[in-house]
Amino acid sequence: MICFPEGIVSYEFPKQGLMDIKGSFDNIVLDVGGIVECHIRHKLHLQEKDKGMLCWKWSMEHAAEICDILASFPAVFQRQGLRFPVARADFLLPKPGQKDVLQECVKAVGRTGCRFLVLPPFAVGIGERDKWEANRACYLSLVSIAREYGMTILLENRYRIHNGSFVRGLCSQPREAARWVDELNDAAGFGCFGFHMDVGVCSLLGQNMHDFAAVLGPRIKAVTLRDCDGTGDTAMLPFTAVSRGRPRTDWLNLVRGLREIAFDGMLILNLAGTAAAMSPLLKPDLLKFARKVADYIAWQVGMERLLKRHGKRVLFGAGNMCRAYMKCYGESYPPLFTCDNDRAKWGTEFCGLPVKEPRELKALPGDCAILICNVYYREIAQQVKDMGIKNPVGFFNDEYLPSFHFERIEEMEGENAARDWGTDAERP
Repeated sequence: MICFPEGIVSYEFPKQGLMDIKGSFDNIVLDVGGIVECHIRHKLHLQEKDKGMLCWKWSMEHAAEICDILASFPAVFQRQGLRFPVARADFLLPKPGQKDVLQECVKAVGRTGCRFLVLPPFAVGIGERDKWEANRACYLSLVSIAREYGMTILLENRYRIHNGSFVRGLCSQPREAARWVDELNDAAGFGCFGFHMDVGVCSLLGQNMHDFAAVLGPRIKAVTLRDCDGTGDTAMLPFTAVSRGRPRTDWLNLVRGLREIAFDGMLILNLAGTAAAMSPLLKPDLLKFARKVADYIAWQVGMERLLKRHGKRVLFGAGNMCRAYMKCYGESYPPLFTCDNDRAKWGTEFCGLPVKEPRELKALPGDCAILICNVYYREIAQQVKDMGIKNPVGFFNDEYLPSFHFERIEEMEGENAARDWGTDAERP
């Protein structure tokens, strides 16, 4: 789990922001663009509105100075006990004829010890038909550097703006992105290229994130989690951009997709917009909550990995969540039985499982996991602990299932109909 520093850390006076991050995260993104832009603004006395016009020109003419900046800044992170496994260098977008400058800057990133570098594809200054070849040449010029520093270079899905609207840009079509990564790795002769999936871009473009993840599969090495407000490119804390009580980001299909491909890479939390709007006094608490949100998403994505981890398992709970488990995972990961605190259920069957009383858990072999299928997770976990049971305990949750099942809805409709109409004798 990695925190993106924008909105939290001022690179001119970084200590307080880094301390706030360290209170909740151990890993941070090495934001090459942010670090260098801060230096440019300070060096050239630029206003915020002017920096974009001169940033590229300055960076290309001062590659050596950029390398010096990158060489010194990781020590600032390390003093706060922060690791930086991934760097992002969107300002280093490659450009034909300037490969040498790009290579020097990527070497500087490699020397920091970063294992991954997000380097988005570029489209500026080249025709539509030449985009693949131009990007291919620049990326392949970095292969020897990637090999030397043991670094993986990650492409990224991009949007472009057409007549004021967000439309799909380079690598936003998942099959195109998969082809680019595969062809680059084939040309390199080893797997030094991967993919970074930006959830915000997928959301702005209205894409089905399950399908996006399923097509790219194990090529995805990192995913940035951020909410967008539906109209602009912003980075908000997940689940905070809502409309009529519903999230604007399709978290369901994201979780489904990442769970399906057994994603086990880096999750990068970007809450730059939310953090920037917060008082510095509130940021430490915001980051603590943000970590809980990020851990929750990671837990949901890794749900099936939890089921695979144990060869034997039983369930605790004989209700709707147990039904959801059996419908979606019962065949692949069959439980020995389920148990419940409701005495009326003991000795019965539920979804084909025998329902036993909780004390039966004491007879389980030590390698059998207990999966709690009930919203009272903490209470039941404490109950199991108080019984002296040492088996591994995990939580199953039915908020993000791989498919929907409607038996519960049909049962509720039947109960409502019976309540509304009464018995046959009572009906008019």
